[in-house]
Amino acid sequence: MTRMTQMTQRLWTLGIATLVCASAMAAMAAAQKPDWPKENPPRPLPSRSVSFPDFQLKTLANGLQVLAVSQNEQPSVSYRLLIRAGAAQDDAAKSGVAAFVAALLDQGTTTRSAEEIANTIESAGGAMGVGAGNELTFINGAVIKDQVRLALELAADVAQRPAFAPEEMRRQMEQAISGLQVAADDSEFIANSLIERLVFGFHPYGRPGPNTVEAIERISRDDLVAFHQTWFAPNNALLAIVGDLTHEEAFAAADKAFGSWQTREVPVRSFEDPPPATRRVIVVDRPGAAQTEIRVGQIGISRTNADYVAVDMVMRILGGEGANRLFGVLRSDRGLTYGASANFRAYRTSGSFIAETDTRSETTGEALRLIVNEFFRLQKEPVDPRELRGAQDYMSGNFPLAIETPSAIAMQVLNQLFFGLSLDELETYREEVDRVSVADIQRVAQKFLFPDRLSIVLVGDASTFVDQLKAMGFAEFERIPITQLDLSAPSLRKAVANRRD
Repeated sequence: MTRMTQMTQRLWTLGIATLVCASAMAAMAAAQKPDWPKENPPRPLPSRSVSFPDFQLKTLANGLQVLAVSQNEQPSVSYRLLIRAGAAQDDAAKSGVAAFVAALLDQGTTTRSAEEIANTIESAGGAMGVGAGNELTFINGAVIKDQVRLALELAADVAQRPAFAPEEMRRQMEQAISGLQVAADDSEFIANSLIERLVFGFHPYGRPGPNTVEAIERISRDDLVAFHQTWFAPNNALLAIVGDLTHEEAFAAADKAFGSWQTREVPVRSFEDPPPATRRVIVVDRPGAAQTEIRVGQIGISRTNADYVAVDMVMRILGGEGANRLFGVLRSDRGLTYGASANFRAYRTSGSFIAETDTRSETTGEALRLIVNEFFRLQKEPVDPRELRGAQDYMSGNFPLAIETPSAIAMQVLNQLFFGLSLDELETYREEVDRVSVADIQRVAQKFLFPDRLSIVLVGDASTFVDQLKAMGFAEFERIPITQLDLSAPSLRKAVANRRD
């Protein structure tokens, strides 16, 4: 995806406003801190040793990488096929093609109708799913052991020979258009989409999907066929087979189902880097809203970054499992919300850090100031060792659950292969988590967080909270009526000719 107009960069202007804000916040803290009962959480159970199941990797003659993981606890087999192409490979003018391709994969092939596909997998006592993300398209499924050849044959048919039948395509488009109508009135959806757009600009990771009926209707069957022919190839795919099979049985089943899939040349598409972290505060005005959706974010790091584990821990301390400062400050201390979190999404070449919550309209400014302050605090103050230990305990303790089922095992191994990471890291993950120190947390926070250049989205009744923003240090912002919002425009506003208010 090409990058369009660079967003205007602004710097934070904290100055006197910050001093005023500090005094105001201290007063509010004394006046509003609720007298809730508190008790410490239970201590974590002792960690148990985990050995990753035995696996082998083989590349078929046509270039398909096949991972076989033998797990004999249940007489079942799971598979997951990944194609290294998703929304990021959409053309700029045809956003949404990858999503439609994925949705139609199991809705009929040149040899089976949608009904026949559904009946086949149901009669085998199994399940099949399809979908697409930013960087990949997937087909997955699970069956009992004696039906694995049938299941893989069906998956191969779906991957290689989708029909993209016009009637099925129309049905998917009608559903997408209905979804637009629902999303247009969903503050949470709008906030999530807009913060990704601000963080990534017009980079493929942040470009919105088709957000108008016209954009959906511009997509043709030829677009779907072209996408499939370009990216769906065995040498651009990964297949994991996990369950009650020997490695040799798994490889034989994969070769029988996918061995005839023809290799083809796959283009190498590179993207410009996302824009640097940039302060931009957008207020989406939704009159009458009783609360405000708040998102605060910035550009992050890629999954392959050497500091990935430490950065992941920083975000867990900020707003994730095992620590969650944002929940403590916003919910437990101030009673401003029912929940708050921070999410870290890591892709092949970049990522995002996004904090989110919602609050009453009259406490919007206070909640926003508190969130931004926590970004600053991670840089300025070493974390409490108990916070670090809490995040470490969660990450180490949760890992066994992440490899508890065949499907979960397949997901973990495929993620490593997809990002080009060593499979040995799965064996040493918990040791790497435990090696992260207080100093590491502050080092990566100072290196990768930019609290003076955060992108901010507020979706709510602007008339009830914009006067708070200046007092809290956010004097500069853009106010956009919800009816004028256009995520595909550099200004984020619909063209003048299309405005209705």
